[in-house]
Amino acid sequence: MALSENAELEELIRRATTDADVAPPPGAGRVPDDDSEAGDSFDLSTLVLVARRSLLWVILLLLLGITASWLYLRYTKPIYEATSTLKIDERSDASALGIGALPGASAEGNGASQLAGELELIKSDLTYKRLKQAVPLDVNYYAQGTVLENELFEACPYKVNYTVSDPVYYNHKFNVEYLDPRHYHLSVVVGAQTLGGDYEVGREVQLPGIHLRLSSTSTDNPVTPDANYHFVLLDDNTINTYLNRNLKVEVLNPSANTIQISFQDNNRLKAQRIVNALDTVYHDVKLAYKQENTRNSLAYLDQQLKENGKNLAQAEDNLQSFVERNKTYDAKGELSSITSGLEKIETDDLALQQKLVLLAEVGRLAAQDRLTPSDEVTVAQTIPGLTLLGDPVLTQQLNSLNMLQQNLRRVRRSYQDQTEAVQGLLAQVNFAQSTLQRQLLDAQKQLRTQLALLASQRAKLDGQLQTLPGKETEQERLRRPLGLYSNSYQMLLEKKVDYNIKNAGTTADFQILSPGYAPDAPISPKRLLVYAIGIAGGLILGLGLIGTRYLLHNTITSVNELERNTKASVLGVIPTYEKEQLNVSRMVVDKNPKSSVSEAIRSIRTNLDFISPSSKKRLISVTSTISGEGKTFVTVNLAGIIALSGQRVVVLDLDMRKPKVNLAFDAPNVRGISTILIDRHSVAECVQHTSIESLDFISAGPTPPNPSELILNPRFDQMLEELKRTYDVILIDTPPVGLVTDGILIMRKADVPIYIVRANYSRKTFLKNMNRLMRNNQFSRMSTILNDAKAQGAYGYGYGYGYGYGYGYGTQQSMGYYEEPTPKPTLGARIKGLFS
Repeated sequence: MALSENAELEELIRRATTDADVAPPPGAGRVPDDDSEAGDSFDLSTLVLVARRSLLWVILLLLLGITASWLYLRYTKPIYEATSTLKIDERSDASALGIGALPGASAEGNGASQLAGELELIKSDLTYKRLKQAVPLDVNYYAQGTVLENELFEACPYKVNYTVSDPVYYNHKFNVEYLDPRHYHLSVVVGAQTLGGDYEVGREVQLPGIHLRLSSTSTDNPVTPDANYHFVLLDDNTINTYLNRNLKVEVLNPSANTIQISFQDNNRLKAQRIVNALDTVYHDVKLAYKQENTRNSLAYLDQQLKENGKNLAQAEDNLQSFVERNKTYDAKGELSSITSGLEKIETDDLALQQKLVLLAEVGRLAAQDRLTPSDEVTVAQTIPGLTLLGDPVLTQQLNSLNMLQQNLRRVRRSYQDQTEAVQGLLAQVNFAQSTLQRQLLDAQKQLRTQLALLASQRAKLDGQLQTLPGKETEQERLRRPLGLYSNSYQMLLEKKVDYNIKNAGTTADFQILSPGYAPDAPISPKRLLVYAIGIAGGLILGLGLIGTRYLLHNTITSVNELERNTKASVLGVIPTYEKEQLNVSRMVVDKNPKSSVSEAIRSIRTNLDFISPSSKKRLISVTSTISGEGKTFVTVNLAGIIALSGQRVVVLDLDMRKPKVNLAFDAPNVRGISTILIDRHSVAECVQHTSIESLDFISAGPTPPNPSELILNPRFDQMLEELKRTYDVILIDTPPVGLVTDGILIMRKADVPIYIVRANYSRKTFLKNMNRLMRNNQFSRMSTILNDAKAQGAYGYGYGYGYGYGYGYGTQQSMGYYEEPTPKPTLGARIKGLFS
């Protein structure tokens, strides 16, 4: 049975000292883990504590960032930017000549493309070529400083004229060291060879592949003694690369046709000079470019006009031959004329046919005496087509005949046909009819003659019409190139006139709205920005340091952490004992009864009475997770405080593997608990007395090979019962529960198990172990004490649990209550206190 219980305890200890959850042994109950385990949540007070301790490092990192920013600004070449604003306005004066604006000159769509072309023109080789003629960029002069070199643009005490036949000298440093105002030493490294020597100012220097002359400039730039000068010769590719890298041209406002030219350089005067030179060079280049473009266009137009003129003359000759051969200038017009003639013949033929039909109808009506149906109707009303004949004589004869026929019908109604009156009228009617018939026949004959004439004309026109398609096709074939060459010639002439007008009437309206100036402040590096980055970098590193130290912070530092991370009640806080250096745990409450340690332990004694009343016999066990957390110190001093209150107290040292109680009382360890449990000695024989009358102790005795089995021995319980008859309080110094199982066996028997946690020593995981012990063993009265706490204001050892003395030990102003000296802190101590 003892072996089974021992195995169970070892399993519990193993579970308590590891983070992994291990299944309990068979038969053992399991309490579910609490979700709010110690150390798993964010701890603001710990973060504040870590931040205070890291404040000095944060300040140092901020100073480091500011120093780095200063060094960067000190040893970084500044970059200056000079800018100018130009307004480009293409103004055409062609309208002043009475011709108007050129086609497309005012189109809005050409504005953007025109400005884009201007940007390319400014950055073209043509502009660079003129710029290099206006500004001396082929030689850079420098003066060497302590760290950086300074370019002496237009401020160098000498100038160099050179002729290079070997390009190896380009982009190499020529060192110049003045020996005196009239002599200098020149050296240049070419490959592995150093060339040069001592020369006189103004004399030509001849080196292999190069001739140069160094001459003095104006007296405004005298030679500085002991100065290190050098110059560099640059080839065209290097200069062009330099210009392309530092020149920036952009459109400011497309509607206003404004552009901005900016140039960056380490020398602000050089940047200004290049920008202003670009403004002037650009104006000249632009005019030259436009004049050359116009000349090329005019030459092209003249060439095209000459070739087109030849083709146009040949086309005109071919058309003239066609006209002479066919006697017509317009085949299509002749076709229209023939077509009109045929249409007219058809119209006339139709009219003549209608007249013939009308004449035949009139003759039939006259022969049948039916010119009018009644006497009230006239001939014109009966035959309305008489007007188409256009013959008044015929119309008159018809009216006369109609009257005679009407009179004859009236007379016959009154007389017989044999009468003279009827016969006379009948003879007149017959005569009139014969006369009318002769008239009608003559008219029909004339109409037929006209129809025959129209038929002959139609035949003639039909013959001409059949020959027209071939003439028209040939004429169209000849007119097509004639029209094409004629239009092209006319267009080329107009273009030539336009270009001549443009060349004469268009000027480049070039305005410098804002000339380049030498900037006072560099664009890079920005002092405020660099310092801001340095401060931000130092702050970020400081915050990172705080975060890292917070994440690595795994020890208990304050009573607040202890309260938040444990389920056990906190009895109190024991401050650090600083009066003397203790090599081993000793009882100090009897020698320093008014010390802060003594008062803190008295507060613990008072709080302990609320958990277990002093009127009863009490068994108190004191343990910790590992060795070194101060359980023996707390045990002997708590025993001393309780004994001084008048109760009889005995201290048992059950840490038989590493006994310390006898060392605390400076007593031998020849016999003790181990000899009592094996019945070698009695309890009375092993009890040892101390300087306090009511305080005794029993040491651990010789170290046995099986401490756990001895504690499970029934003799242990008998020993406790025997001691309870004599003593009011039994204080047991147990082994660390994180190392062996003995402590748990004793804690099960104790009325009040106390768990010691040492500030800035015990890890937060130890509190998890304590919580697991409480859950797995139902230690409902488990209490804890924070030992060796530093005085830290609100986070110090002044812990008020609500029912203690309430002396307010947590403030340094109350330290005068204790008898130990409290010297006035020095300035260094005060500064150190800010970071601790």
